[in-house]
Amino acid sequence: MTHEDRIEAARLALPSGARTTGLTRLHQLGLDFGPRLPVRFVIQGDHHLALDGIFLHRTRLMPPTDEVGATPTAAFVASCAHLRVMDAIQVGDWLLHRGHMTRESLLELVVTQPWRRGISEASWVLGHLDGDSRSLKESETRALISFAGLPRPRCNIPIPVTDTLTILVDLWFERWRCALEYEGSQHQTDRAQYVADIERYAFMRREEIDYRQVTKEALGAPRNLVRMVHRLLVDNGYDGPPPDFGRLWERLFARLRDLDECRRPAGPTRAVN
Repeated sequence: MTHEDRIEAARLALPSGARTTGLTRLHQLGLDFGPRLPVRFVIQGDHHLALDGIFLHRTRLMPPTDEVGATPTAAFVASCAHLRVMDAIQVGDWLLHRGHMTRESLLELVVTQPWRRGISEASWVLGHLDGDSRSLKESETRALISFAGLPRPRCNIPIPVTDTLTILVDLWFERWRCALEYEGSQHQTDRAQYVADIERYAFMRREEIDYRQVTKEALGAPRNLVRMVHRLLVDNGYDGPPPDFGRLWERLFARLRDLDECRRPAGPTRAVN
């Protein structure tokens, strides 16, 4: 069965009031990230069901819903209850960039339902999101750089080259006039993209924009990637501190719920779904 088939089978097996939530709801939007199983649903009331491949969250009050399931904003909040910091940044950027969620919709949920599970985590990570990031890998690269203490790059900045030509830079360090370009697989398999890249890089060199290309393999060695970015910045005049792979860096790979700022209070006031 396809993932969509599994979601539909789960819906048919559950009570009619159950709605998709968490990453399952976000997968329905086209997000290609995170585990597909278990499929996650939410229902109001004290329903106890144990079904293979299904996680049914029980709640005192249903989150905001739409015609499909929990709203994307509510589903993001639910997913923040179990995601790592890095994961939540990537997913949150993806939702903001595509207009599925806004900062205002997330802040409204934080204010009106502060007891809901995942709220404190989502509120904390909001300050690290950037809706200008166009891809999960761009978000990952930016997070690695900023959590290592290096200057945070701006995402997808248009740089005028001539009166009629502008190039779009993936990650831009404006003060030092240097950039990072993420090279996904489509940059190799799509001939039109390949040719466009060659032309764009030629313009960048002509404008004396120093740049480095980032690959999936480079992201697999994150500390080396950050050191490469530091060298790029230094080559272009950066005189700030070097990368710091200490406490802030380690937070990036921790679960949001394990951060001190996001720990739920014990007792009757604890957060619920």
